[in-house]
Amino acid sequence: MISRRRFLKGVFASFGAVAAFGIGYGLGIEQFFAPKITRYRLRPARWPDGFDLKIAVLSDIHACRPWMSPERIRSIVDTANGLEADLIVLLGDYVFGHRLVTDYVDASEWSRELGQLRAPLGVHAILGNHDWWKDDEVQRRGEGTPFAKRALQQVGIPVYENEAVRLQKGKAVFWLAGLGDQLAFGPPFGADPGRRIGVDDLPGTLAKITDEAPIVLLAHEPDIFVDVPERVSLVLSGHTHGGQVRLFGWIPWVPSRYGTRFAYGHVRERTDLIVTCGLGCTIVPIRLGVPPEIALVMLSDVAKT
Repeated sequence: MISRRRFLKGVFASFGAVAAFGIGYGLGIEQFFAPKITRYRLRPARWPDGFDLKIAVLSDIHACRPWMSPERIRSIVDTANGLEADLIVLLGDYVFGHRLVTDYVDASEWSRELGQLRAPLGVHAILGNHDWWKDDEVQRRGEGTPFAKRALQQVGIPVYENEAVRLQKGKAVFWLAGLGDQLAFGPPFGADPGRRIGVDDLPGTLAKITDEAPIVLLAHEPDIFVDVPERVSLVLSGHTHGGQVRLFGWIPWVPSRYGTRFAYGHVRERTDLIVTCGLGCTIVPIRLGVPPEIALVMLSDVAKT
């Protein structure tokens, strides 16, 4: 007969083996998956009849070796181009987000790969918090243009900071607005979020809209959603990584003042929000239950799920 001590040792050993497998899987396998394509089809508020628009959403690349090499970014770019979206949007955090790397990827390398993105209505970008935090000179001065923004502009990708552009598909028009980052300056992870200073200006951004056409707003962090008026048809965000670890629906931690409220997916309150879990990793290079993704958002006057 097995003793109680041997039984408990066996149980704990089994739990340890499962935990080790899970960590190893998340560290070495899941995050290297080819991105899944997560499709959303919805009709937001104020969306015109007969207007179909397809948006490919890429976020949180966090370029570094071995986890997100230029070669892997090129593969992601090829996948995104194959989706035949009307436009492609980049939601920030192009630079590395943790120190467990074998080599850093220079901005000229990752931007060159992103410069191969193609869509009829163009490729449009905003910056994320890490794009600000990793620029030591900008952080020291408390102002300036992060190197990530310059790198994207050099390959022909416009980067919006509290700006809006009017786009047209056929006879239908809409506004694409890009919000400045909400956590641009101040202490990084582990510090009081209240001490962080953003460069976001939601009222100023919306003031640049000059007609009644629908608005799609790009905002790296989804927390701004609580302040977004009904005038905006859709908000697209990243930043949360979907928690980066999800176990049977449980998310240990989300970088948001609102917990899991805006952790991932489609949220409908006063208007619509879609949060993508993104592509890379931050804090630690592990994804578990949250594989990398490209979100493909299809806006139509006929909503289907």
